[in-house]
Amino acid sequence: MQDWNIYLQAAQEAARRAGTMLRENIDESNRIYYKGEVNLVTDCDNLAQKMIVDHLAGRFPEHDILAEEGLNRRQGSAFQWIIDPLDGTTNYAHRFPVFCVSIGLKFEEEVAMGVVYDPTREEMFRAVKGQGAFLNDKPIKVSSTGDLGRSLLATGFPYDIRQSRDNIRHFLDFIVTAQAVRRCGSAALDLCYVACGRFDGFWEKKLHPWDVAAGGLMIREAGGTTTDLFGVPMLSTCRDVLASNGLIHRQMLDVLKNGLEGERTNGPN
Repeated sequence: MQDWNIYLQAAQEAARRAGTMLRENIDESNRIYYKGEVNLVTDCDNLAQKMIVDHLAGRFPEHDILAEEGLNRRQGSAFQWIIDPLDGTTNYAHRFPVFCVSIGLKFEEEVAMGVVYDPTREEMFRAVKGQGAFLNDKPIKVSSTGDLGRSLLATGFPYDIRQSRDNIRHFLDFIVTAQAVRRCGSAALDLCYVACGRFDGFWEKKLHPWDVAAGGLMIREAGGTTTDLFGVPMLSTCRDVLASNGLIHRQMLDVLKNGLEGERTNGPN
């Protein structure tokens, strides 16, 4: 039986160190590099990733690592760390204080542990499979809202939105069926906010494993539901994600179904 506390402690230490560095440097001039027309990376992304990888690889040198900024280290281990050193880079580059560090640990193809650290609020979300989810050591659970019309939702838009207009159709459908929709710019934090009841549901397309590994586990351990946009249970490799308190999940799927059928019929906007 695995002692997950060893991995959890290491992940929290790494997330806190990187997050503290990010917080202390947000008002400094960071060089910005573009990976696409609107997809950017800063010096602090790379520094945070190096800090996290050095810490975890130093503790667990035999483990595999997948990190956002171009690192995919495969050694045949049953363990794989999935790291987003700075989720919310665009926010960070504009000094908008909504960003986090996300670290998940996959064991034999299933995410078993995750932490998400928001350094601006000093909020550490953590979860271990089968052991619940916590925010700063207090147990958290999803909301009890059962009516989509009274639900606060969150979403995000992919970096190729200027070409694909992806998710706009779903956004328009939800802003007239939910109480409100927020777009905060950090998928990992959005997922954690569903887990602790701040949001009732979340959907987004074209995500990556480092966006959803830790946050998805957080929701499941807090009593919520995670699937793809068709209702299939979410895997760590799922790119189109729907997460909710479980009570409004079917209602959200019904709204998404209308948009997905329109995409197949008419193509993207």
